[in-house]
Amino acid sequence: MSAVTRVKESGSPTSAEGPFERILLASEGRPFSDSVIARVVELAKGSDASVRVFTIARIHGVSFGMQMPGLLPTKAEWKEQRDIVDKAVRRLERKGIEADGHVVGTRKSTKRIVDEAKFAGCDAIVMGADPDRNRVVADFDWSQEPQRVRRKAKIPVFLVLENA
Repeated sequence: MSAVTRVKESGSPTSAEGPFERILLASEGRPFSDSVIARVVELAKGSDASVRVFTIARIHGVSFGMQMPGLLPTKAEWKEQRDIVDKAVRRLERKGIEADGHVVGTRKSTKRIVDEAKFAGCDAIVMGADPDRNRVVADFDWSQEPQRVRRKAKIPVFLVLENA
């Protein structure tokens, strides 16, 4: 395991390093760095796993309890997220790993990422992450979404720290 990776184990203590059949490579909107892709390749190659790439196109809020068109992702934001997924899928396939992916728009990215892992039958989640912050402040910070996924998920979550 590389020094830049922080792991949350849940379930059996031996399950944190695999073998995995399906891995979810997820993002709350940030591009996947080389270190994140390398970690997924490391986990997938060790167990011949396939990878589901998943990103969030952020819905910025609601007005009067209803989604408003001005708060939805723009065409450019949707394209940016689709490009992130396409690039990651191509990078993984060049490494010999079977991969597919898609983008979803939501305000509740933690729930959607955890639900996607369950829906796709994933055994682990890999995400790029910023260093942990104070939980009170972090609950209002979009960059702390990977830490919320780590707390909520029932499967191992591998956070690759990018801005240490």
